[in-house]
Amino acid sequence: MNGLITSLLAYLSAHLPALQVVVPLVAAPLCLLAGRAGLAWIIAFTASVAATAIAATLAYLTFHNGVIHYDMGGWAPPWGIEYVVDTANAFILLLVSAIATVVLAFSPASIAKEIRPGSQHLFYCMFILCLTGLLGITVTGDAFNVFVFLEISSLSSYALIALGGQRKALTAAFQYLVMGTIGATFFLIGVGLLYMMTGTLNMADMQARIPALQDSRPVLAAFAFITVGLALKAALFPLHLWLPNAYAYAPSAVSAFLAATATKVSLYVLLRFTFTIFGAKFAFLDLPLHWALLAPAVIAMFAGSFTAIFQRDIKRMLAYSSIAQIGYITLAISLASSAGIAAALIHIFNHGLIKAALFCAMGCIFYRIGSTRIENMAGLGQQMPWTMTAIIIAGLSLLGVPLTAGFISKWYLVQATLQADLWWLVLLIALSSMLALVYVWRLVETMYFKDPPPGREAAGEAPLSMLLPTLLLAGANIYFGLDTRLPVSMAESAAALLLRGQLP
Repeated sequence: MNGLITSLLAYLSAHLPALQVVVPLVAAPLCLLAGRAGLAWIIAFTASVAATAIAATLAYLTFHNGVIHYDMGGWAPPWGIEYVVDTANAFILLLVSAIATVVLAFSPASIAKEIRPGSQHLFYCMFILCLTGLLGITVTGDAFNVFVFLEISSLSSYALIALGGQRKALTAAFQYLVMGTIGATFFLIGVGLLYMMTGTLNMADMQARIPALQDSRPVLAAFAFITVGLALKAALFPLHLWLPNAYAYAPSAVSAFLAATATKVSLYVLLRFTFTIFGAKFAFLDLPLHWALLAPAVIAMFAGSFTAIFQRDIKRMLAYSSIAQIGYITLAISLASSAGIAAALIHIFNHGLIKAALFCAMGCIFYRIGSTRIENMAGLGQQMPWTMTAIIIAGLSLLGVPLTAGFISKWYLVQATLQADLWWLVLLIALSSMLALVYVWRLVETMYFKDPPPGREAAGEAPLSMLLPTLLLAGANIYFGLDTRLPVSMAESAAALLLRGQLP
């Protein structure tokens, strides 16, 4: 019996990259067939926990033993589809699957409040299908497979947003669908041009063949199409117009999951294509990608935060805040240095924790008062003290206050800019962070120092099933502000892997 168990574990270990995608993929139709919300949640949560365990195992193996290659169906690349796991995408796999698990733990009570009973099992089906797409995008080594999984995650995201109780959710989902389709089409055109020139869809094979073809117009056009398509998917300024409504009108659990993961995965793919397939020299020395990313990033840092200040709906405020934070990540990428790439990956991880905590906290508030408008939150500081604690912790992390994860992000970003002799960017980072202080303080002031609106019943804390995951995410912002070994070591290793000595 022990030998059988050992053999089974060895077999499963050899297929971990495939199981990373297969487990949630199989769970999605099972959630649909379940027909009941409770059973669908059990299936989705079990699959998510399994995906997190697999991601953690892959992260450990790649960090200590190097890159893992997996040939789907035993077909060797470039003819077959290859899954490749290294420290860069293992880092993202761990973030996405862990956030999904925490949000699913948060979701039952929240979904029961915000989605009609007949559609709740559909939510879990679409949620786990979106998780499948995001994990597949990250782990695959095939360029066309990236597009396939991109569409899986996108189509399920549209459905998740449309499940929101407000009629505006349908408009937001349609707007996201239109812009997301444009982004996916641009990406697919770019991949098609690369296939035309290289004769392969395997990303490692493309990387080997492109240097001899970099002066050709199809490759230049492919680079432009792929960059713009991924920029739209990642909501890089000014291609961000789909994001505010999508986050504001989606169900709370959907907002928390998408804000923490979806744009982060698109940014990872942008990193992977720019530095691995095309190469840093081609993108940043032969072409002006540095300024093409840097200028919009700086504008996003200020425009996103400035617009957030004037929002009355807090979910919408957090959405515009995400645009500013994506600007910080893009700024770090534009530096095209190992320090810059590490800073970008660290902030991808930390910002995922920050926004998941804040949107879950908004879900707790919506559960109790049925609104996320700031005027309706007056006086909640005393009535929902634990929820407010989570908001304050995550808000401080968003500002980059010491002892929080957000501070680590800003610290590494500042170091990267100083190494690039761009000291003036440090001033801009500090100034834009002050704008974040304004809108975070507006929320704190309203909840603590204003009287509740007349007619509103006294609100208590949300159920523990919602509150505990929210506090866990808030606590993670403190933990990773004190113990930085995991995100920093993996980000620095991933940065070295992506650059491979291409640039200093």
